[in-house]
Amino acid sequence: MNKQAESQIVDDLIEIINLEAIKQLPKSTEHFISDLHGEFEAFDHLLRNCSGVISIKVADLFDDILTKEEQLDLCFNIYYPEDILLTADKTKDEWITLLDQLVQVTRHVSSKYTRSKVRKALPKPYDYILEELIYQYDEESNKLKYYHTIFNTIIDLNLANHFAVALALLIQRFVVDHLHVLGDIYDRGPNPDKIVDRLMEIPSLDIQLGNHDIIWIGAYSGSMACLTNVLRIQLRYGHTHLLEDYEIDLSRLAKYGRRYYQDNKAFHPRGDTSHLTQEEIDDITLMHQAISIMQFKVESQLILRRPEFKMEKRLLLDKLSKDQTSITLEGESYPIENGCFQRVDPDNPYELTLGEELILLDLLNQFQNSLKLERHINFLVLHGTMYKAYNGNLLFHGCLPCTEEGEFMEIELEDERLKGKSLMDRFEKAIMASFRNKRSKEDFDTDLIWYLWCGEVSTLFGKHSMKTFERYFLTDKKTHKEIQNPYYRLRDSEEFCNKILEEFELEKSGYIINGHTPVKALEGEKPVKANGKMLVIDGGLAKPYQKVTGIAGYTLVDNSHEIYICAHSPFTTKEDAIASKRDILPKQFIVTERARRQQVADTDIGKMLDQQSQKLRDNLPPYHPELLL
Repeated sequence: MNKQAESQIVDDLIEIINLEAIKQLPKSTEHFISDLHGEFEAFDHLLRNCSGVISIKVADLFDDILTKEEQLDLCFNIYYPEDILLTADKTKDEWITLLDQLVQVTRHVSSKYTRSKVRKALPKPYDYILEELIYQYDEESNKLKYYHTIFNTIIDLNLANHFAVALALLIQRFVVDHLHVLGDIYDRGPNPDKIVDRLMEIPSLDIQLGNHDIIWIGAYSGSMACLTNVLRIQLRYGHTHLLEDYEIDLSRLAKYGRRYYQDNKAFHPRGDTSHLTQEEIDDITLMHQAISIMQFKVESQLILRRPEFKMEKRLLLDKLSKDQTSITLEGESYPIENGCFQRVDPDNPYELTLGEELILLDLLNQFQNSLKLERHINFLVLHGTMYKAYNGNLLFHGCLPCTEEGEFMEIELEDERLKGKSLMDRFEKAIMASFRNKRSKEDFDTDLIWYLWCGEVSTLFGKHSMKTFERYFLTDKKTHKEIQNPYYRLRDSEEFCNKILEEFELEKSGYIINGHTPVKALEGEKPVKANGKMLVIDGGLAKPYQKVTGIAGYTLVDNSHEIYICAHSPFTTKEDAIASKRDILPKQFIVTERARRQQVADTDIGKMLDQQSQKLRDNLPPYHPELLL
């Protein structure tokens, strides 16, 4: 046997030892979050305090050493080090105390990981020093002076502030190993772009796309129906600054709005408008009307060219009376309130005017040439899926449409009958195909993205129809009702949840996690359903939902000991949180306490390591143990 072959055997033997050892480490912590809806600061705080995990770790270490107030101070130093520690003015003794505390927390939260993984995560300027401090096994004897000298020298060189920040960010990195985002990053809130930028910094995550995410992907990919929906929603909530950040110029739409539309209370921007001037509010009101009418037209054109979508009941503009003051729906006449149909031709109600068509082509061109938007949509498509099977559990944003009897609903798409998992796979294929071919505006895959937004058998919508038109123009509330799919009743059943897990070839021991529908905690609804088989974590991070939910979002934590849901209180601002040291710690509800602590061997990574180890064993030639000497 030659030296090269011997060397390879030695490498393989060491790797087998390494793989088998890693499998015995504790399972790392997973953090689940959903329905962010542009609320960046609240989302950022949840990431920084890891849904309360950091405060738990600090209490584990210092409960008998630090007061509750001192623990809270330490936690905030970890949450917001850039704001608190970079400018902190402390005595040498205070710095030594704080740095020592931060090193202890870092050591505690990194103890689940291999030394190799920890080393790779260390910030380069301090990696050697940090490794020495994290793995200080004999600080009580031989190296006590060595470690004290490290702290003293860091302080003497005026590096204490930056070193403390590096430690705090390292703690945030280690306390949660993997983030799951269950969709709806976009819309309603003001800063989804900042959320995406933040997500792009996270080393290990996956995203299950939500209905509000896919209309942005659809708009970028060339769907006029998705584009008009995206623009309408931004104008509805007064978020023109977001479009400006994406370098979308609305001046042509504003000019068109001023020419053809008037003030209309139904189209005033919602929510906090304190950041807008009266002139901006007036322009938004006019543009909002203009883009809404364009939306109804292009959606109707799509419905007419896709009869297989079976959405003819959403063809409404031709149901208007000749004077456009009433509409007939299912044989009943309703008066129109706040109408703005002056650019709708009664003889050709679904035809865009030349001005409308030119405006939409210009806006589409801007969407597709925005470098920032391109970067964000690329990220969403690269990391986003319709569903995720992870460690035996099933994650998806919305639902699996089903009948009253609990059978998965079928739809025929391009001569293929689809339901359940195969339907989700087809939707995901459409997203990828449309994204790759963004120049085509009316191809089937791009139209299918819009169907995902509002179609009856969409796995992201989950209702019989979207009543946007009725909510704008009709006062009779019965016309507004969007009937939920039976899925939302049946998911309380453990038997139904097991049927879903079986559809995705998962064991009954797993659980299902959804977002999409806010849990109405004020009405007594619980996020844990079907004896813990179904966990719903949309609790209303978006401020418009909080009057219904009574809370400000649910998150989920799955660690080696237990699975628990966190219910969060409303978040004000980062400045207020730091100034008042108001942690807004969540209320925790245990879903599952594990009989034994889970190890890496019990996870998907453990199975992969098993396969790698077995393959190495199978391919090992005969060898002499002396090779390792």
